[in-house]
Amino acid sequence: MSVVSRPPGVEAEIGAQRDRSRPQEIEAKWHRRWEKADLNRVTEDPAQPKYYALTMYPYPSGDVHIGHWYAYAPPDARARFMRMRGYNVLFPMGFDAFGLPAENAAIRRGIHPAKWTYENIRTMERQLRSMGAMIDWSREIITADPEYYRWNQWFFLKFYERGLAYRTYAAVDWCPRCNTTLAREQVIGEGRVCERCETSVIKRELNQWFLKITDYAEELLDFSELDWPEKIITLQRNWIGRSEGVEFEWQVAGTEHSFRVFTTRPDTVYGATFCVLAPEHPLVSQITTPDRREEVERYVYQASRETEIERLSAERERTGVFIGAYAINPMNQEKAPIYIADYVLMTYGTGAIMAVPAHDERDFDFARRYGLPIPVVIVPPDWDGVPLTAAYTGEGIMANSGPFDGMPSRAAWDAIADEMAARGIGQRTVNYRLRDWLISRQRYWGTPIPILYCEKCGIVLVPEDQLPVTLPEDVEFIPTGESPLKFHERFRKTTCPQCGGPAERETDTMDTFVDSSWYQYRYLSPHYAQGPFDPEKGAYWLPVDIYTGGAEHAVMHLLYARFFHKVMRDMGLVSFNEPYPRLFNQGTITAFTFRKPSGEWFPASEVEWRGDTAVDPRTGQPLHVTVEKMSKSKLNVTDPDNLVERHGADAVRLFLMFIGPWDQGGPWDARGFEGVVRFLNRVWTVVTDPQPASGSPSETEERELRRAVHRTIKKVTGDLERFAFNTMVAALMEFVNALMKARGTALAGSGTYREATRALTLMLAPGAPHLAEELWERLGQPFSVHQQAWPTWDEALAAPAEIEIAVQVNGKVRDRITVAVDAPEAEVTAAALASERVQAQLQGRPPRKVIYVPGRLVNIVG
Repeated sequence: MSVVSRPPGVEAEIGAQRDRSRPQEIEAKWHRRWEKADLNRVTEDPAQPKYYALTMYPYPSGDVHIGHWYAYAPPDARARFMRMRGYNVLFPMGFDAFGLPAENAAIRRGIHPAKWTYENIRTMERQLRSMGAMIDWSREIITADPEYYRWNQWFFLKFYERGLAYRTYAAVDWCPRCNTTLAREQVIGEGRVCERCETSVIKRELNQWFLKITDYAEELLDFSELDWPEKIITLQRNWIGRSEGVEFEWQVAGTEHSFRVFTTRPDTVYGATFCVLAPEHPLVSQITTPDRREEVERYVYQASRETEIERLSAERERTGVFIGAYAINPMNQEKAPIYIADYVLMTYGTGAIMAVPAHDERDFDFARRYGLPIPVVIVPPDWDGVPLTAAYTGEGIMANSGPFDGMPSRAAWDAIADEMAARGIGQRTVNYRLRDWLISRQRYWGTPIPILYCEKCGIVLVPEDQLPVTLPEDVEFIPTGESPLKFHERFRKTTCPQCGGPAERETDTMDTFVDSSWYQYRYLSPHYAQGPFDPEKGAYWLPVDIYTGGAEHAVMHLLYARFFHKVMRDMGLVSFNEPYPRLFNQGTITAFTFRKPSGEWFPASEVEWRGDTAVDPRTGQPLHVTVEKMSKSKLNVTDPDNLVERHGADAVRLFLMFIGPWDQGGPWDARGFEGVVRFLNRVWTVVTDPQPASGSPSETEERELRRAVHRTIKKVTGDLERFAFNTMVAALMEFVNALMKARGTALAGSGTYREATRALTLMLAPGAPHLAEELWERLGQPFSVHQQAWPTWDEALAAPAEIEIAVQVNGKVRDRITVAVDAPEAEVTAAALASERVQAQLQGRPPRKVIYVPGRLVNIVG
């Protein structure tokens, strides 16, 4: 019987791994040591350069899922890297603690939102600690703490004083049976019904509070100081939606009423054959004729049940209703019928449009549907005068436009705008798609808006010395979802601070995006009582140096935070223009889904992999595999606590960094843990059990290992600077392979090998902080590895020893050769001519000419 022996050193490697068979014990040991040493506590040190690394804080939903790990572990690795490079690094954590889920939990489970929220926070704190992140927990913020939301209220007062907070009517989703407003996620199904009682949801106008973000619209379009992903900038630019045009007035025929329209195409005004008002426009009820009223009211009701996204969808058919009234075109005095249509919104522009069907796609579809005229006023190139089959939206020559006939449409744009201004009909203006920020929420679990209503004094601000207005704890949640604040007499009833008479408190609470619009400042001094943050600490830490998080926050949180910051700048609280000068977005984790040939879903936990093929282990049938974005429910199913228990936190961290480029995401495949665990075991082996052979290594062996060290340091450094965590891990794996080859040889007993394992441990520290700390101690080095200087490299040693040279014969690449970097020309050309492929091309003939471009190619002319 023949025996196949294992490669040298494998038995010893397996034995050494057993000391790391319980990585959780190593991790627990170092958690205790770090906490005892207060290793992650950060203080301001003017002698040290600062680095403020911020990642978007979580909502306390109950458990840290794998998506949280993906969002926090890689930035933690980079923060650790920056600390080792000599920076004083602030990497804080807090909780976005207000919100509807806590209130829903109160209704469903009979538990107070505060109890539910703070229990979840305690759980998530424990789980985040298990990650080994370098979080300074002394700076933790919880937005549901009165100590925090007091400053939400203070900001509201300051915004109000600056004319940036106001109250007006706005539409909300309303359940007429529950008698309450509904959040977007509480409206379900294609029929848009209430999730609690399944009653049809309608729109209702409520008096609500807004912040005037539109005052900063133009400045928010200046991205010159931002190092952000282009897609985020594009999303914000489109969301703000700047348009230059003309706003002018149309008179309603036979009445004293009029309405204004905004158009970006004044050159088409002579082609307007009808006007359209938003169904919510206040004029609709006043100018609708009696014979049209019933149909108009039905249409208005139906539009009130639709979302703006539905109303603006390009896929749906354009519908509308004639209201019986006409408007006068101020440029040619022609009458145009007035319709209402759901594709016109009261919240954009003026809530009214002039419709030019020949030159606008929506208007063209609408006119065709209702048999309205479609006159051409801008002639398309090569037009033969036949009716258009589609709207023409380009430039051309003016026609049917009175004194402007024959002009190029671009010149007519200015001429007509000037004519309108001269006649007092209208004026040039800039319009924005951006709307003011509605912050009112008819909820309990949020920041109370610090406003009082007094019959004598009107709207009254709560005095600053009475802040915070706190949420009452003794509230009763009712199944309809109505805010308990509406029914809490002791909260509602108060005294007016101006006249001493009776007053009522505002019962709306603030949008939770207010909490996250300034939270980075509160981390600097979470218990500071004289302002939202300590200005001395702000002078040291601000601005944030790097902000990481999901791209889904592009046009809500990130835009609101920029607005908030610019107001704070104008208040004198900060001196710079942008809250997050540099932003880096992580991608999303994707997951395999499995289906049988019949199309039936197959559970991932039961899949058996045979090579690269997924099969049903009971039948052996191959399964159809697809990759899709990992939903929150699936992220929650993938419990990090279980993964940490099985593999250790360091393995989970490195697995997530290795699955793909962090800004793109990668596939969740638990089989990948095997490779990461094997890598960590090999790290343990090469550091703790080198098994040196007797004798001395050759100079060449030492030189090559030293080259590997310096190449790896350079590569890992560059990767961490670029957030390229996957290639960082790959580089460390390649380096460990080199050390495994040296293990068990005379090289393993050399100072060069010991220096290599020291460098490996330092480079491992950001990604696998627990194992690195343990190995550092075993190397006899002082505590802590995370307080050591990052290793540096020698450029000469980091440079490649060999390069690849392309070899051309008569202008075509026929081969590639590898030569020493410093090989002389004669050696390179000799190697090129010796190539079998080159010889085959020359067919024994001597070359007529050989040209060498150093470091790049050899060109042979045969």
